[in-house]
Amino acid sequence: MREQTTNLRGRARRFFLKTAVAAAGTGLIRPALPHLIAQEQPDRPQQGDSVQDEVLPTIPLGPHRITRLVAGWNPIGGYSHASPILDRYMRDYFTPERIYDFLCQCIRRGIRTWQFDHEPRSVWAIQKLQESGAEMNFICLHAERPTDPPMKRVIDDTRCIALVHHGGVTDSLFRQGKAQLVRDYVKKAHDHGVLAGVSSHSPDNIRRIADEAWENDLFMTCMYKVTRPREEQLELLGRAIVGEPYLETDPVEMTAVVRTVPKPCLAFKILAAGRKCTGGKGVEEAFAFAFRNIKPGDGVIVGMFPVYSDQVAANAALARKYAAQAASVS
Repeated sequence: MREQTTNLRGRARRFFLKTAVAAAGTGLIRPALPHLIAQEQPDRPQQGDSVQDEVLPTIPLGPHRITRLVAGWNPIGGYSHASPILDRYMRDYFTPERIYDFLCQCIRRGIRTWQFDHEPRSVWAIQKLQESGAEMNFICLHAERPTDPPMKRVIDDTRCIALVHHGGVTDSLFRQGKAQLVRDYVKKAHDHGVLAGVSSHSPDNIRRIADEAWENDLFMTCMYKVTRPREEQLELLGRAIVGEPYLETDPVEMTAVVRTVPKPCLAFKILAAGRKCTGGKGVEEAFAFAFRNIKPGDGVIVGMFPVYSDQVAANAALARKYAAQAASVS
């Protein structure tokens, strides 16, 4: 295990050096980052250190309690759902050290849960955080694709509390009539001693799993059906959308199903992959809608790219505000 950890850290360090040199050589980050890097002052928790902000409201997840706002992975992984250029910018920005600093900032603002993908950068940051004595729960989005590490390796590397079957893979397997492979994944995760979840972008898939009483412990439920096939788009709209389809009625349809599912749901893409961040009150309205329309035992996953503003503090404040408002109404 020690040798494996050393190898992971070595790969993460090599990745950091490689991307830093590449970025400097291409000029990719010169216009945007120098002044930002100079202003960075990581606020890292130390062992036994007190927490400045209150922990966000929590919900039970098996024997654990997770915060109702979960930090997401997509910006860190370079998945902007917008353009390849932004994908690259996000991934180049989030070096292993910046991922670690981001997690420290989340903890300072009360966010104690991170949904991540297993790769050397994330493993390095998680292990460094755990060595510091900071407390955070980790949920890994995973599938049994050829490129995915074995379940045992993910658990050994990160001590994650749950493995969740990847939503895009889930939707593809359901369309192929291979839903049983997803259910088998849930059983395998349990065999490894962790909680098991299923992610999907389709309300119909979530409803079916609940109706068939699968053994999963949680769902990850996308607010937008971005995996909607072209044929379905043609039938629904009479035309197909270029890129991912984000329809304004999608969140209503998904949350209607979420409220009928007794198991915890973590709603993601509540900001439509940044499409609701273009100004005005879009972000606040998205948080308000999400917390009004999910169950008291549910949460939200939000990806953050805190380069130009303190999105961690802003999102934590909105989650705290609207979780409290929803609790007062229920």
